[in-house]
Amino acid sequence: MSKRTLSWVLLVFLALIWGSSFILMKRAMFTIDGAPLFSDSQVGALRMFLAALALLPFSIKHLSTLRDWGTIGKLAIVGFCGNFFPAFLFTYAETGISSGYAGMLNSCTPIFAILIGAFIFKDRLTRIQIIGISIGTAGVISLMLAGQDLSISGNWTHVIAVVIATLCYAISLNTIRHTLSHLKSVQIASLAFLITFLPSTFLIWKQDVLGTLTSTDGATEGLIAVIILSVIGTAFALIVFNRVIALSSVVFASSVTYLIPIVAVIIGISFGETINLWQILSMGVVISGVFIANAPKRRKLKTD
Repeated sequence: MSKRTLSWVLLVFLALIWGSSFILMKRAMFTIDGAPLFSDSQVGALRMFLAALALLPFSIKHLSTLRDWGTIGKLAIVGFCGNFFPAFLFTYAETGISSGYAGMLNSCTPIFAILIGAFIFKDRLTRIQIIGISIGTAGVISLMLAGQDLSISGNWTHVIAVVIATLCYAISLNTIRHTLSHLKSVQIASLAFLITFLPSTFLIWKQDVLGTLTSTDGATEGLIAVIILSVIGTAFALIVFNRVIALSSVVFASSVTYLIPIVAVIIGISFGETINLWQILSMGVVISGVFIANAPKRRKLKTD
């Protein structure tokens, strides 16, 4: 198999892994019939705890990286904004909105990343990027409003939770890009999870996860969903992502951003979730805005 073919195979595989994370969160909290399993906070704590355990060998290997408080502080921002807070925000959101809709809203991350880069880290924006951001922002607003047509028990707080989670992702991405670019992605991910390990462990005890596991019918099914979400969706996916970068480029690997919401929607529909045309069109506007806003970066890397 050629490098190009293998790159595409791994990219699609990665999109399937990350795109399925939204339905896995839902299945960890509820059975197919809607019966409750773990609470949203229990799933968030379990996800962080198990992911940290899966990455522990890498954390130990790169422990010497934690030489100064400045680096530790930046890794803490990545750990909490890039992993910890979103894990709880997404599970809370999915107690009221569909997994497919959550996946759609997740497509807002690149737009927020560009905006935070410009306003906080003083990145210079080109005219084409401003156009792309404007289109993407319009799509974000439309996508948020599109939730009103869903026949769900959720309300605006569930939608806002996902938006806050994507803002957290954007802060994390910019922190990595502007302050931790000298570290490898495996170092950043493993050490960031290590920093959140103790809070996750405390929350597992505080939320009585073991009690739920032993007393709730079908809780094992929910635990399996969390294990897949944590180990495969985090540790294994990171290895695959690095492999795609090695085989192709950062630009090619980052194109997984466009595939994740599509996969999330398809999987959500296959599980009986309702997605309306307004949501699909709004997601298309967001993705188009991201594509346009990233055009200067693609051209720059091609010329380099």
